[in-house]
Amino acid sequence: MPELPDLTVYLERIEAHSAGTALRQLRIGNPFVLRTVEPRREAFAGKRLLGTRRIGKRLVLDFEGGLHAVIHLMILGRLRWAKPGAALPKSGGLAAFDFERGSLLLIEHGKKRRAALHLVEGEAALAQFERGGLEVMQADIAAFQAALARENHTLKRALTDPRILAGIGNAYSDEILHRARLSPFKQTQGLTAEETGQLFAATRMVLEDWTQRLRAEAGSGWPEKVTAFRPDMAVHGRYKLPCPDCGAPVQRIVYADNEANYCARCQTGGRLLADRALSRLLHDSWPKTLDEL
Repeated sequence: MPELPDLTVYLERIEAHSAGTALRQLRIGNPFVLRTVEPRREAFAGKRLLGTRRIGKRLVLDFEGGLHAVIHLMILGRLRWAKPGAALPKSGGLAAFDFERGSLLLIEHGKKRRAALHLVEGEAALAQFERGGLEVMQADIAAFQAALARENHTLKRALTDPRILAGIGNAYSDEILHRARLSPFKQTQGLTAEETGQLFAATRMVLEDWTQRLRAEAGSGWPEKVTAFRPDMAVHGRYKLPCPDCGAPVQRIVYADNEANYCARCQTGGRLLADRALSRLLHDSWPKTLDEL
């Protein structure tokens, strides 16, 4: 799922390409994507795009007349900029915003249709999309500490829970925890003041660093390769590959539909975290440390 750095660059490029211009029409390629009935999509025709914003992992396009288009890309949804009036792909083409200088296409890869488009009117209507998570890039360490301490969760869960922190998902949570040198399964209420400071700094640094990288990659064009797996990441998606800081093989824990990637030497003092499936299967044969592995 695209996360804060990817979404930030998407919004910046949308504004660069179409802010201040009128929407000629909004086309719907798959009726499933449109989750609202009022206002009707025809109401957006002729309205200028005033600006964009992000609510958690949702993208908001603000139009004249208090109209808003809210896009949730989910896991495989992507945005593409094309020539004016470009045809939607037959497979995965969900919607198109036709502006004067080009068309913003909402597409979704794969067979499942999870991406969503909500059309709403009025600022108050946007409140339904707020999950309550803290915007870390706009917060101080006191607010960050308070958000983490409200409930006791693993750091991995806390970073990815939109009710606690906004805009962070599986990929960047792995990178943040590696930068902070903290175990993904350490409990939030067990953090020392020093560890909280490390995590706060790492969160801001990773998000800012990757936003700058993706911004430079897109340049004056469009972010074409929005993916959670990048070769220059430290641990995410790099199972068994060497940690860039210490050279130890990156470890992985798979749970439900998700996974956590970490470096045992950098983050857990050389201790391997128990993978539910493998550790139950191997019992006493499950290696407890990097040396045993």
